[in-house]
Amino acid sequence: MALPKQRMVPRLGSIDDLLKLSEQSSTEADTAPASQGGIQSIPITKIRFFKDHPFRLYEGERLSDMADSIATNGVLMPVIVRRIERDEHGCEYEMLAGHNRMNAALLIGLEQLPSLIKEHLTNEEALMYVVETNVLQRSFSDMLPSEKAKVLALRYSEMFSQGKRNDIIDELKKLENPQYINENGTSAPMGQRPTNRDKVAQEYGLSKNSVSRLLRIDKLIPELKRRTDAEELPLRCAVHLSYLSEDEQKTVELSLSKNGYKVDMKKTELLQDHSGKLTAEQTVKILSGEATRKPRNTAPQPFKLKHKVYAKYFTTQSKASEVEEIIDKALELYFSHQRQQPPKSSHEEKEEHDDVPDL
Repeated sequence: MALPKQRMVPRLGSIDDLLKLSEQSSTEADTAPASQGGIQSIPITKIRFFKDHPFRLYEGERLSDMADSIATNGVLMPVIVRRIERDEHGCEYEMLAGHNRMNAALLIGLEQLPSLIKEHLTNEEALMYVVETNVLQRSFSDMLPSEKAKVLALRYSEMFSQGKRNDIIDELKKLENPQYINENGTSAPMGQRPTNRDKVAQEYGLSKNSVSRLLRIDKLIPELKRRTDAEELPLRCAVHLSYLSEDEQKTVELSLSKNGYKVDMKKTELLQDHSGKLTAEQTVKILSGEATRKPRNTAPQPFKLKHKVYAKYFTTQSKASEVEEIIDKALELYFSHQRQQPPKSSHEEKEEHDDVPDL
């Protein structure tokens, strides 16, 4: 069986190379199917980031290394974009795969990028390109909790199609390695969507409980996801907060940011218990610990009468009720006598003190 003709990805090192590529690609694009598009040189100013991009991007030394590599070797693999309606910033394309390459290119002043243009993609299909690109480039185990959550949430979404996913994965692998051949061909059954957590857990090396918790993390607002990724918000605590409404989560985030409260299981469980009726005042009481703080015990400490004192006035045959009554009357007589005595002057107190013999 003859292998399909492989298209090599050109090595791009300068604007001139990009312009030449654009001229070549424009001819190819005229004959390519609209759904496939073609590799074209596109001004970076016309490409916007994917909205709510769920994955961390390169920073610092890692981004600088990529920029140095592009400056030396050119853009070796085109980015993937989808065509969109021109927005208020003049962007006509949205980045699907290549956010880091675009940032690195901007660092060295590159103005255009070789781009594989996808036409007529739905938002869900575009998200699948974004997610699968990151899964291929990085180990799932190295991802942040919110990133894992987005990957799993996509697998559980109603639009998920295993067949479509296989096609996208094959396309991405061929783009990275023109010699890549899908050994399974088209044998993967279409519509093979995981219907239970066992399949997804097995694919990503997770327990079913871990899958369940990560799926809840995807329900958090971005600010709380960032706290979870930074380990400021323990995973189990984040799960509790995921059951709050979006407005309630924003109230929690505002309180955390303003007051710097620490979060623990007891607090987040109580917040979840108030889901649907959580107020800003109640949020502060819970996060500050006031709601769970035990009131101070104002009751007097119990007093025990020493045996030698008890035996001085009572016998073993004395009933407890009689003893209590006698002590009550004795104390009443004592304090009554104290109230009738005129207060002593400081001179009298001094004389009494002086009369005390030295020991």
